Amino acid sequence: MAQRLQITAAGHRFIAEAHPDAPLTFAAFTKLLPYRQKLIHVRWSGEAVWVPLGDFQLGVGHENHTCHPSVGDVLFYPGGFSETELLIAYGACSFASKMGPLAGNHFLRIVEGQAQLAALGRKVLWEGAQDVLFEWEAHTSP
Repeated sequence: MAQRLQITAAGHRFIAEAHPDAPLTFAAFTKLLPYRQKLIHVRWSGEAVWVPLGDFQLGVGHENHTCHPSVGDVLFYPGGFSETELLIAYGACSFASKMGPLAGNHFLRIVEGQAQLAALGRKVLWEGAQDVLFEWEAHTSP
């Protein structure tokens, strides 16, 4: 059974499953749960929202990293060329910063609620920063 997290943001609820090719990122991230932050709209990448994390270190390097997430992919960028961040793609996205293309660890995939992602993206774009909460799905906590 896949490990699953619930993501609640701006009145929307999503269920995400751990990506099997990023076990170190997933394990390190889940030590932070429940994890509360603010989502803002991306600056360079297209249709995505992100959590800027400055110089925060999760303690993982690159694993299963990509510059081109699909709708519902959740990436963790461990820093280096740009600040550390989480990114959630809701449409066409090419992960980048003012420094150029970035590759983030694809560690979660939204499997329930994908139809709500575009509405979340529009809300963040037009209304500004929104609260986001990552937590274990009720029946999958360790």
